[in-house]
Amino acid sequence: MRPMAYQVGMTDPVTLLAALADPTRLAALRLLRDGQEHCVCEMVARLGATQSRMSRHMATLRAAGLVTDRRDAQWVRYRLNPALPGSVRSLLDAALDLPAQAERTAA
Repeated sequence: MRPMAYQVGMTDPVTLLAALADPTRLAALRLLRDGQEHCVCEMVARLGATQSRMSRHMATLRAAGLVTDRRDAQWVRYRLNPALPGSVRSLLDAALDLPAQAERTAA
C-alpha cells in the first residue's frame, strides 16, 4: 500500500481533478464503482486499452488516492479507495453521475 500517495492526492485538488479529467480513467472508475476488485486484464478487455496504457491510467488514479491496488500473481487488482474522505467521494460520485458522452475507451 502507498498511504502517503493517498494523503497527497486526496488533499491536492489539482491532482484529483486531473485524474478525473480523462475519459478512460472515468470509464475505469465507473467499473470500480460497484465496490468490487477488478483485474487490469478485465479493464483492458472492457475498455479496449492496452495493458501498459491501462496500467498507467490506474497509476494516475492510485497517485490521486482514488483507488487501491493488490497484486494477485501476475495481475494487479484495483478497487475504489474505501478510505476516501466524504468530500472526495461526493466529488467522485458527482463526476461519475454525469452522462458519459461517447467516451473514448482506448485513450
